[in-house]
Amino acid sequence: MMQSKSTGCRLWLAGAVMLVALTACADRTPTATEAAAVPDVADGALIPKPARLEQGDGAFVLSVDTPLLSADAAAEAVAVRFADYLRATRGLELGTAVGGADEGAVHFALDPAFDGGSPEAYRLDVAPTGVRVVAAEPAGLFYGAVTLWQLATTQAEGDIRIPSMRIEDAPRFGWRGFMLDSARHFQSVEQIKKLLDAMALHKLNTFHWHLTDDQGWRIEIKRYPKLTEIGGCRIPAGDAGIDPASGKPRPYCGHYTQEQIRDIVAYAAERHITVVPEIDVPGHAQAAIASYPELGVTGERPPVSNEWGVHSWLFNVEEETFVFLENVLAEVVELFPGEYVHIGGDEAVKDQWESSARVQARMRELGAQDEMAMQGLLVERLEKFLAGNGKRLIGWDEILEAELPPAATVMSWRGIEGGIEAARKGHDVVMSPSSDLYLDYLQTTLPDEPPGRPATITVQDVYAFEPVPAELDAGQQKHILGLQANMWTEHTRFDERLEHNLFPRLAAVAESGWTPAADKNWDDFRRRLPMQLQRYRMLGIGHAQTPFQVAIEVDDDRAAGIATVALSNPLGYEIRHTTDGSMPVATSPAHAGPFEVALPAELRAAAFFDGEPLAEPQTFVLDPASLLVRTDEQLAICPDAGRLLLRLEDDGPADGERAIFNATIFYPCWQWNAADLDGIGAVKVRLGRIPYYFQLAHDEPSRHFEPAVTAHGELMVHGGGCEGELLAQLPMPAEPGADGFVELEAVLPPPPAAGRQDLCIRVTGDTRPAMWVVDRVGLVPGRP
Repeated sequence: MMQSKSTGCRLWLAGAVMLVALTACADRTPTATEAAAVPDVADGALIPKPARLEQGDGAFVLSVDTPLLSADAAAEAVAVRFADYLRATRGLELGTAVGGADEGAVHFALDPAFDGGSPEAYRLDVAPTGVRVVAAEPAGLFYGAVTLWQLATTQAEGDIRIPSMRIEDAPRFGWRGFMLDSARHFQSVEQIKKLLDAMALHKLNTFHWHLTDDQGWRIEIKRYPKLTEIGGCRIPAGDAGIDPASGKPRPYCGHYTQEQIRDIVAYAAERHITVVPEIDVPGHAQAAIASYPELGVTGERPPVSNEWGVHSWLFNVEEETFVFLENVLAEVVELFPGEYVHIGGDEAVKDQWESSARVQARMRELGAQDEMAMQGLLVERLEKFLAGNGKRLIGWDEILEAELPPAATVMSWRGIEGGIEAARKGHDVVMSPSSDLYLDYLQTTLPDEPPGRPATITVQDVYAFEPVPAELDAGQQKHILGLQANMWTEHTRFDERLEHNLFPRLAAVAESGWTPAADKNWDDFRRRLPMQLQRYRMLGIGHAQTPFQVAIEVDDDRAAGIATVALSNPLGYEIRHTTDGSMPVATSPAHAGPFEVALPAELRAAAFFDGEPLAEPQTFVLDPASLLVRTDEQLAICPDAGRLLLRLEDDGPADGERAIFNATIFYPCWQWNAADLDGIGAVKVRLGRIPYYFQLAHDEPSRHFEPAVTAHGELMVHGGGCEGELLAQLPMPAEPGADGFVELEAVLPPPPAAGRQDLCIRVTGDTRPAMWVVDRVGLVPGRP
């Protein structure tokens, strides 16, 4: 379906009426207050919060004349990196030198005698006469430099005054990770490096790189060139896979050469980040099997998948396939010098193995009692191979479902239960539960969220996650290496959307990974967060605006010509608003609870911290016409629709922004709760159609729909909920209109429905390989 729906930075009322953004998606220039502010406490709004900070008297002034001195070449490398970050964010050019003891300088020193309890520990002393950063290891010295950089960026311009203090700091966990999925959507080398810089400035030290999946093989393997020649390309579903000029298939391609990977690994290492590659087995293998069909179970060549979800294609269990995987890993271990290699192991549904006589015979040959034991034998084989090459194996928590080699490490994603089981069995664990640390999940319920997966994981949710379960005893808790946030990219085509999803939630991950648990405090973190947003702007990072926007709920009384308005901010920041057409400022009325406005009304509101708006003020237009319309974002999920609400993107145009729809794929159904039907003669529904691009594996039987009566199904409108009275039923067309949409008007039958009712809206029939999605619903006046 080609786009005609307004997208991108469109803003709608959360559960009420349409709103208009004053300035959509504009970068906000730091205000004069932000530029001049010096923190009133010595912490400089540091994120992550250091383990120990003592405030002194006075301040050090950092200027263009301040020398950066180092005791040796290793320390100078850190000084140079500090100078680079300061130049990029404050435009300050500082010289570096080895040796010297000038007063008024910043000194970086490696001291083997320094004992901070961790190779990443450091001490930072700031006095009016100079600054000294000391650590035993380069990593610790670098993190001390990062802290100093944060202190130097509390003001956007003007003199840099750093309050006197001593910081003694070390991380809580050794694994502070971030995973990026480059298989579903591909990022450029430049974007990867930008993310590595951002990780370093959050003191994150592990970059887990998901390089292979059903939708793409992204790493060059010289012995098997077809993995990238064939497996590195797919034809996107629908209009996105059609060249608009020629009408021919338009492949989506991308892979990293081994030279590019070495460059990225070296770039990460300079920032004290270890790269952990992932080669997923035995499932998520469709791109590999598309490249070399002999690796599969059936011998058939599937396409590189253009669908999301859980696929059925598995590597077979022949000796030749095991050797293939070892040959792949042999090239991988040469490219990645870190300790770990990730072998996946997740979501490998065993249907193909179960139905294959050859696989069953092979299992008997190898002594595998069942299919999970067969996967365990594969894990054991790869673990021995990796160990022989000086590496440790790590996999998703499904690898626990078979006997696991003692040295294997478990990454717990299906909650924390897998991590608890693994730790009790003596395995090291990285906590990465989808319920708390998946950054492709929406972070607010506001309509400006980009496409994403179900549920909402707010900044506060991420911050609240505790990686060490209380159920473990002290000895078992030592197996918790740390935590990791994961970013899957099925719905993330653009770098801007990627940065929206990561920031500021990655700041919450950073603090949980670094700061002692007893020192974490949400209200304190929320106080420090606005300064972090300023740093993001300095770095050119497009952080999410939605956590700092305003949501509005409107309860209207059309007959009386009034509406009751309630405003909220997802993170609980103060809201100020106006109703006289002026922009909200620090002295505008603070929102203290629901209030009434006469219709029509124009309301402007913004969330504030320390007297400054955190995002662009928003304009909400409330009038009788807008109160009769709900967009898909404003409609509720039907009670029987299931939990899998997705924010889905249209399939066209091939390039640029596309329409976005909220839909439940297991039971597509939308509900306008408490719709006021007094005086309403019809319901007008605008629908679009997009490809149904989901593989559900064993969840497929859970998908259901109402049976169709006519050839293409019907639009059904019920009052009083989906089990209530059928108000209208209209046949659907075979195809949408030229603009990709169809608009149907369902006349309400006599006697007129009246009062407030829950309107349930569905399309009957199984319409795959496409699906109808609601764009908006309108109530049409026309009855007494």
